[in-house]
Amino acid sequence: MKPLGPIPSGFTAVDGVLAIDGRRVTDLIDQAHGTPLFVYSRAMLADRVAQLRRAMPERLAIHYAVKANPYEPILEVMSELVDGFDVASGGELAVAFKAGVSPQRISFAGPGKRDAELAAAIHQGATINLESEGEAARALAIALREGLTPRLAIRVNPDFDLKGSGMKMGGGAKPFGLDAERVPELARQIIGAGAEWRGFHIFAGSQALSADAIIETQAQTIALAVELTSQIGAPLPHCNLGGGFGIPYFSGDEPLDIARIGAALEEQFANLPDEFAATQFCIELGRYLVGEAGVYLTRIVDRKISHGETFLVTDGGLHHQLAASGNFGTVVRRNYPVAIATRFDAPVEEAATIVGCLCTPMDKLADKAGFPRADVGDVVAIFCAGAYGASASPAQFLGQGPAHEMLI
Repeated sequence: MKPLGPIPSGFTAVDGVLAIDGRRVTDLIDQAHGTPLFVYSRAMLADRVAQLRRAMPERLAIHYAVKANPYEPILEVMSELVDGFDVASGGELAVAFKAGVSPQRISFAGPGKRDAELAAAIHQGATINLESEGEAARALAIALREGLTPRLAIRVNPDFDLKGSGMKMGGGAKPFGLDAERVPELARQIIGAGAEWRGFHIFAGSQALSADAIIETQAQTIALAVELTSQIGAPLPHCNLGGGFGIPYFSGDEPLDIARIGAALEEQFANLPDEFAATQFCIELGRYLVGEAGVYLTRIVDRKISHGETFLVTDGGLHHQLAASGNFGTVVRRNYPVAIATRFDAPVEEAATIVGCLCTPMDKLADKAGFPRADVGDVVAIFCAGAYGASASPAQFLGQGPAHEMLI
């Protein structure tokens, strides 16, 4: 049997059935009128943010990266929990506005921003994290034409990356941000043009589980911010230190030691030059805040044997959970945390492969893993589904359509 990833803490069984915040998933499925279904826990979201605040320096603001999960009820909850929001498209900007997020709490990053997206951000008063000199010129031209003062920061492409990260966003040639040595000149142009200078966005990588790697990257990021500010010759109002905090998905993964990261960051802040006393620092987190608070539920519609192997066929699949299928940047496919939700406290009885309903061999949700014996009508739960699930998967593939979503 192949191992499964670790199920996050906080889940229990009620009458043998997986319960989320004390509510059986079968009852939640009835309420939602069927599967497939994403369920997100409001209590787990609040608890994760509270844990993070206890571990991090009081000076550090927490931003939510909307790309992780743009479900509007989640944005409404996060608006009460975090200090800011980071969006990566005009669509996410509009969703954040609709959820009631103040534009002054939003920063907008991402290469390839269209003029209409830049104009919307400028009109609303959101901060734009500029990715190039060309984008800066377009933003300044739009602001001049509209008679507005844009709020502009520069996304910096650092010479370093986040070691051990699942996705490297810095170091070497990248489509993201401006190479560090070109930042001071552009910053001086922005300030000279009369824009509101908002500082730096420095994002080196994501999904790291090593506290040492994150501590080292944050130290490098702060040192780079200090160096660039000295070259620009103007105070640094704000610095986004990026994210990178990962969650355990696979067998052998261990939770990130955020207490160590917070203590090291506190020391970094204590050693800053005096001219950075008023600088606002933040971290930008997505999956770390919402990933473990979500569960994907899908019902078994067929049980079949092929060449002696058991296959459990569900009404869901990679069109909702691309990452769990191993098709979202994973080099070697490994099993996510998966369970038979309707037999949650039952012992392992067999090896089975759980697949979705799509006509492709890529649609595999668990590969030859150990489960209680399950049959048609049983419900499969895929954990760590709160980030990069519904919105990051090809819901319209083969005409299947989206899953239901629910915040409890």
